[in-house]
Amino acid sequence: MSESTDPNSMDNSLLRDNTRPRAIFDLVMTALSGMCIAITVLPLFAVLIYVLIKGGSRLSLALFTQLPPAAGQTGGGIANAIVGTFITVGIASAIAIPIGVLAAIYLSEFSAGDRQVARWIRFATNVLSGVPSIIAGVFAYSLVVLTTGTFSALAGGVALSVLMLPTIIRTTDEALQIVPQDIRWASVGIGASDYQTVLKVVLPAALPSILTGVTLAVARASGETAPLLFTALNSNFWPRGLMAPTPSLAVLVYNFSTSFDVKLQELAWAASLVLVLLVLLTSIIARLATRQSQF
Repeated sequence: MSESTDPNSMDNSLLRDNTRPRAIFDLVMTALSGMCIAITVLPLFAVLIYVLIKGGSRLSLALFTQLPPAAGQTGGGIANAIVGTFITVGIASAIAIPIGVLAAIYLSEFSAGDRQVARWIRFATNVLSGVPSIIAGVFAYSLVVLTTGTFSALAGGVALSVLMLPTIIRTTDEALQIVPQDIRWASVGIGASDYQTVLKVVLPAALPSILTGVTLAVARASGETAPLLFTALNSNFWPRGLMAPTPSLAVLVYNFSTSFDVKLQELAWAASLVLVLLVLLTSIIARLATRQSQF
């Protein structure tokens, strides 16, 4: 005859004993993980709050519609720098996005017959991603400014495109590799060519992740200062064309933050806030695009 089992003793055996070494270790590691998360997030919120406090008081319609004031004057805005930033980053995107996406397509889809070349391209991309931004500015200065004889938005766009390329190539390459191989085989099985498979099947499936890489690259380019000092320089007036010195938010912040005029320093904080909000907006777009990923 089997022994009867006490239900109360079974319930007690299932209870967690927090005095055991394993339970104590689990609690300690959970607390350490929470502290690491807090330490990681704290700088982000500290920067956002500090910039909001310092620059929020200057937010107004004039900030987005007027030109920067001269030293000693009040009022003014950063409208020309906002427009110049969009122009410069737009040129950089027009250069870097097609080249970066096409290079990634080659690496992921058409480099099977020459893996040595693909390996060297990936190595060069990794090296380029670690190059200081000022080197990209010197490169664009030698290539464009010395050739054309003038600082320009075009030169600034070339410099920023060099910084955007590694991010776009790496993220697009990884996005294409995430697409299941079965989808490619199914497309080829119904008679599609390799180019049709890439253009009509693989690229649409990887588009959300590609968009993530593009927005991250744009966010980085928007906040770069050193390359623009060598290429686009700056201007206190509206942009006059692609081949003329062009203002930008990053350079405006750099120049006004070192000014002796308190009003210009306040304007620099306001420009910093606008720049942070633009970068934050692109990051949110990247996050939303990631949520729509199919694979």
